[in-house]
Amino acid sequence: MNMQNESVFDLVSIGGGVGGLVASVGAAQLGAKAALVEKTKLGGDCLNYGCVPSKGLIRSARLAAQARVMPEFGIEVGDVQVDFPKVMKRMKAAQAHIGEHDAPERFEGMGIEVIFGDGAFTGPDTFQIGDRTLRAKRFLLSMGSSPFVPPIAGLDSVPYLTNETVFDLEELPKRLVVLGAGPIGLELSQAFQQLGADVEVLQSAPKLLPRLDKEMAEILADSLTKSGLKLHFDVNTQKVEKRGEEIILEADTPSGKREWACDQLLIATGRSPNVGGMDLEKAGVEYTPRGVETDEYLQTSNPRIFAAGDIRGQYLFTHMAEYEAGVALRNMLFSAPFGISLPFLRKKTNYDAVPWTIYTTPEAAHVGLSEADAEAALGVNRMQVLRFPMSRVDRAVLDGETEGVCKVVCDEKGRLVGADLVGPAAGEILHEFVLAVRKKMHVKEVVDTVHVYPTLAQVNKRVAGRFYAEKLFTPAFRKKMQRLFGLKGSIEVTDPADLNGHGAER
Repeated sequence: MNMQNESVFDLVSIGGGVGGLVASVGAAQLGAKAALVEKTKLGGDCLNYGCVPSKGLIRSARLAAQARVMPEFGIEVGDVQVDFPKVMKRMKAAQAHIGEHDAPERFEGMGIEVIFGDGAFTGPDTFQIGDRTLRAKRFLLSMGSSPFVPPIAGLDSVPYLTNETVFDLEELPKRLVVLGAGPIGLELSQAFQQLGADVEVLQSAPKLLPRLDKEMAEILADSLTKSGLKLHFDVNTQKVEKRGEEIILEADTPSGKREWACDQLLIATGRSPNVGGMDLEKAGVEYTPRGVETDEYLQTSNPRIFAAGDIRGQYLFTHMAEYEAGVALRNMLFSAPFGISLPFLRKKTNYDAVPWTIYTTPEAAHVGLSEADAEAALGVNRMQVLRFPMSRVDRAVLDGETEGVCKVVCDEKGRLVGADLVGPAAGEILHEFVLAVRKKMHVKEVVDTVHVYPTLAQVNKRVAGRFYAEKLFTPAFRKKMQRLFGLKGSIEVTDPADLNGHGAER
C-alpha cells in the first residue's frame, strides 16, 4: 500500500445524501476530521430526483387544479392553460435554490473533505477511491436507494421514465401510464393529471397503499378517483412493447387480458437499496438485497461501520435518514470518551413515532400504530379508535376542502399510540400527534390545548375530544350529573345536526 496516498479520518461517510451530509456536518462541528464520498451530486435522491422536484411539480399542479374550481368561489378565470416548460423551469429554479445548501464549497468550508468518484472497501477499515486509500475510525454507509424496475418482458426495449428521469421531461405527455400506486406513483400520477395529462395507474396489489390504514386508503382511493385519476388494481403487467409511436402494455386483470396504450410510461414500483458495487464483503458487512443489516444502534456486523437511511431498507424517508444519521453519529464517535465505551452514552433507535405523508390532494399522513397494528399489539378490547370528519372542521368548509377524516388510536387509558389523517394539509396537521405519540401523551393534553380558530388543526382537538364525548355524553352520565349538581335538563339529548360531538366540544 502506498502510504503517501493514504488519508486517515475520524469519520468517512459514503453517500452524499441527507444521511451522509448530516453525519459529516455534525462530526465536523463537534471536532472530528470528516470526509464525505459521493459518486455524482450532493443532496442525494431527495434533492435531485425525489422530494424536492416532485413537490415543486405538485405545487404547480395543485394551482392548476384550484384554478379550475375558481368559478365556484365567484372568480372567473376562463380556460386554464398550462405552460409545461414554464412549470418545469420554475420547479428547477426552486430546486437549484434549495440545492445551494448542499454545495460542496459549504461543506469544504467546514473542514469536511468532499471526494467525488466511485470507490469500494478493501478491508474492514479501508476504502479505496481512485488512487487514494481512506482509512477511518468509523464509516457510515448512506448510499441511499434507486428505482426498482420489475422484470417485465420487453420493458428493456422501450423508453420508460423513473423518478430519476421524469423531471427532465420537456413536454407534457398526452397519455401517461404509471406502473405502481405507492407514494411516488400516486403523487406524480395526480400531478400530471392535474396538469392536463390523461393518466392511468396500474397497481398489481388488490388495494391502494397496503401500509396505510385500510379505512384511510379507501377514503383516499375514492377521493383520487373522483378527481379524475384512473386507478386499476390487480393488474399483472406481462409484456411491454413499442408499436409505432405508442407504448403498449399487455396485462392480466380480474376481467381478463387487457392492453393499455400511452405516450410515456413511468415506472414507480418501489425502491432498491444501493448495496452493490461497494465490496461490502471485504469490509465484513452483512447485507441482503433488502438492505444493510444493523442492530438497534445502527452498527453493522463490522463494529467500525454503521448505516443510516434508505441503505437499510426499512424507512425510506428523508427525515428518517436524518434521524438515523444523528443516532449513528452519537454511537460512532461520542459514546466512548478516552476510548472507554460507556453504554449509557449509546443511543438506540426508536421507531414508535415514525411520521410520513403522501402529498396527493387530499394528503394522507400517518404516525405510530394503525388501527390494525393496535389491535395486534394491544388487543381489540384494550384500545379505542376515535374519528372526526374534515367536513365538520369549519376552516375546511370555508376553504371548500372537506374530503377526509382524522382518526386516532389510543390505549384503554387514553394514551395516544397512533394517528392517521386524510385531508387538506394532513402532513402539517399531523405533527401535534407525532409529538403526542412519541411522548405517550394522554388525549387530555390535546383536548386541554387551546387551538386557534378557525384552523385545520382544530381537527386534532375535536378528534381527541371524542374520547370523553363517548364516555360522558350518555344518558347514564347525565343522570349522575343531575343527581350530583341538582340539574333539571333532559336525560335524553340528541344532536339534530349529527355533529359527532362537534357542538359540545366547541
